[in-house]
Amino acid sequence: LSLHGAKNFPFTKEASDSDWPLEDGTGDDAYLACLQEALSEVSRRFRADWVLYIAGADVFAGDRLGRLALSKDGISMRDRMVFDWCSDRGLPCVVTMGGGYASPIDDTIEIHVKTIRLATKAASQHRARIEAY
Repeated sequence: LSLHGAKNFPFTKEASDSDWPLEDGTGDDAYLACLQEALSEVSRRFRADWVLYIAGADVFAGDRLGRLALSKDGISMRDRMVFDWCSDRGLPCVVTMGGGYASPIDDTIEIHVKTIRLATKAASQHRARIEAY
């Protein structure tokens, strides 16, 4: 599954099994609606054993190179949606940071730190569910 800016670098993209190119300036509401639809499609089409989540910060509206326009809250909601989707299916999730070229750099750092905190919280909740089972 790949949600990405249609006109972002690289300009010629490798095809994935589920590509969702987004127009320049796509904001929180449109992005999150697309993500929800994409996750539903993945649920129908694939049987995953685990998830590799590249949590790009270049979707941030203040990013110098990204062409999307998510707010910091929108990015946190994106992360929660992915972590909840994984947890609901009992799927382990490997998270890696990606992108992030905001100026000041503090914005990118804040976004990545929030992703790590949300991932840690999701992992703790998932672990507690397993132990209670």
